[in-house]
Amino acid sequence: MRIEVTSADVAVSRYAISPLGEAMSALRLCAGQNTVTGLTPWVTRARPTFDLLRRTVPAVDALLALQRRGAYNADFLQPPPDGTARDFTDELAIVRSTPLARARDELARNLAGHRTPPANARRIYESPDVVDQLADGIEAAWVTLVEPDWPRLRAILERDLLYRAGRLLAYGWGAAVADLDPRLRWVPGPAVGFLDIADRDLRTYPLTGRGMLFVPTVFGSLMCYVEQPGPYAIVYPAAGVAELLGPPDPTRPADALDRLIGRARAAVLRTLVAPATTSQLVAQLGLSLGGVGDHLAVLRDAGLVTRARAGRTVRYRRTSLGDALAESG
Repeated sequence: MRIEVTSADVAVSRYAISPLGEAMSALRLCAGQNTVTGLTPWVTRARPTFDLLRRTVPAVDALLALQRRGAYNADFLQPPPDGTARDFTDELAIVRSTPLARARDELARNLAGHRTPPANARRIYESPDVVDQLADGIEAAWVTLVEPDWPRLRAILERDLLYRAGRLLAYGWGAAVADLDPRLRWVPGPAVGFLDIADRDLRTYPLTGRGMLFVPTVFGSLMCYVEQPGPYAIVYPAAGVAELLGPPDPTRPADALDRLIGRARAAVLRTLVAPATTSQLVAQLGLSLGGVGDHLAVLRDAGLVTRARAGRTVRYRRTSLGDALAESG
């Protein structure tokens, strides 16, 4: 697949985050339909929750039975964000508003030539409330798998999109897409360039001044939206995901930061690459609640982290001094 790009597309290209897309991708990751380097520890931690979800919400299997690699997947279940600041509730409302006729058409296209889905999934596809049932499955995935970690996930996605947007505006398309995914490369030209994507679809799609929507993902992999009338969009893996959700490597040699403040305390500081609660740090690092609390207290006293309360939740984040120390270690 080739996407034809002109200089006019730079100014109107944009970046967005899709909480609903993360819920769908988290389901596929837990089901083994997708893999993301460095997230095996998260999958292991989430697997009991996922197994319970699959047993109690039949629509989860119906969603998973639709998944196809390199072929059409029903668009209404994971519409690309439109570039505005929508939250999960807004995105789910768009899914629920899908007309039944459109949903049936897209499901039929999705299933054409695909393996025969399980009987319970077929019953859902054939039911008059298929849209609501599948939306209920997406909502259950969000609530159980993604929402508890969303503040941290959103932080890493926002960091990535700000970085990419800056590179696009400052250096152009080649710099912006250079390391998005091994299957994507930039082919420059005198007036027109191309995003060249390894895909079964060999057609060329001109942006013609409409720009591209870039959507970073934690749990997903490279995915392209070229169906009209929606925006042309590329979903790509965000940088720094393994550091955000994976535990520290116990075999890593101690560095200067470890020697300066201790290995466990340094691990807490590094893990705060995105804001986190004490319980999130405990789950990720495998330390005791008291131990994490003690480390956070020392780091706060040293001016390396700060904390902020939102309702009943307290999240810790690094200060600029903490960022400098963690990144120098």
